Amino acid sequence: MCQKSKYQLWANIIEHTKLVAGVYEMVIECPTIAKITKAGQFINLYSSHQDMLLPRPISVCEVDKILGRLHLVYRVLGKGTEEFSNYKVGEKIKIMGPLGNGFDVEYEGEQLIIGGGVGTPPMVELAKSLKGKKTIVLGFRTDPFLVKRLEKYGEVYVATDDGSVGFKGNVIELISEKNLKGRIYACGPTPMLKGVQIYAKENNLEAYLSLEERMGCGFGSCVGCATKIKNKIGTGFTYKKVCKDGPVFSSEEVIFS
Repeated sequence: MCQKSKYQLWANIIEHTKLVAGVYEMVIECPTIAKITKAGQFINLYSSHQDMLLPRPISVCEVDKILGRLHLVYRVLGKGTEEFSNYKVGEKIKIMGPLGNGFDVEYEGEQLIIGGGVGTPPMVELAKSLKGKKTIVLGFRTDPFLVKRLEKYGEVYVATDDGSVGFKGNVIELISEKNLKGRIYACGPTPMLKGVQIYAKENNLEAYLSLEERMGCGFGSCVGCATKIKNKIGTGFTYKKVCKDGPVFSSEEVIFS
């Protein structure tokens, strides 16, 4: 169970496994947060060290509302995530969430789900939540992960940069070659999202992008993750916070630098 304090929660680590080199899955128990978490939202994880005050935002891979558990998949990229990778089952970790706005899962038509690298994990809960026919396209440099889990929810295509698994190339080349269509949901590195935006526009497809931005607080106070969004009326743009107003935005409104 999780113990509530004024601003954060302490959650028990139930499972912690390495998926591929540098990528881990941590399962935490916290019914308070699990019961209200939606596909596309994220959780802040806090370091136990005083020299790392800022939390690390980690997208939610899966939610088990019955058992009150959250599956968090992350890549080790710095001191914070390296610390998390050394946590053991039975230890506690300080968290905050759920944060951000997730995907709209009410659409029941044909859907095209695209995940790139560590943008793949949130696609699992999304695929579980969506109704209708789903085609899932995943891109990795090498060493794919979560593929078999996603195969339970739709037809899966995999692209790797080195061609070690599936299609040799990136996801944009793959979806273009196969002429895949549907309402698009995408999460991954910015170059991939730019490509998805262009593909959606060229093929007159509705698309929603989960942006990856460096965050400070994770809940809208520090303005560290501001991004340009087109004004709904007239020309020009405004700045919105990825952590609070997103991370999911319509492809048509995002302005990539």
